[in-house]
Amino acid sequence: MTGEERGALIARYAGGVREVEAALAGFPVAGLTAHPIAGKWSAREIVHHLADSETTSAIRLRRLLAETRPVITGYDQDLWAVRFRYNERDHAPAMAAFRAARENTRPLLEAMSEADWVREGWHTDAGLYTPGTWLRIYAAHAHGHADQIRRLREALAAG
Repeated sequence: MTGEERGALIARYAGGVREVEAALAGFPVAGLTAHPIAGKWSAREIVHHLADSETTSAIRLRRLLAETRPVITGYDQDLWAVRFRYNERDHAPAMAAFRAARENTRPLLEAMSEADWVREGWHTDAGLYTPGTWLRIYAAHAHGHADQIRRLREALAAG
């Protein structure tokens, strides 16, 4: 990955919070816990997932940078949604945690050296895992969930 490609992905990563905030703006409060699309999370569940996923991912990146070939453990995100009662809890603190994880990690990404970008770890679900792998995943992660929130809004309106 070139420095220019990394820069574009870091900018996309940094913009993820704004995308989710825009998708949630004006979302009907009564619909935040609704499941208008069968088998998909509610808007509230998505925000809690983002908080947990992003705080976990921030640690993953730090382990890649600080440890020699760390093992990065996967987790069952659907189980977390149930066990941590995503749909029953206020999502405002989760949104704050998501925002803080991104704001705290972006400067780290911008300061990484070329040697940092080639460090390797092993993900229990995905195999070889590098900071570049991490960046590709998380640059798109919030945007994908923002799109999912928009589809939920459309399904509620059609509903």
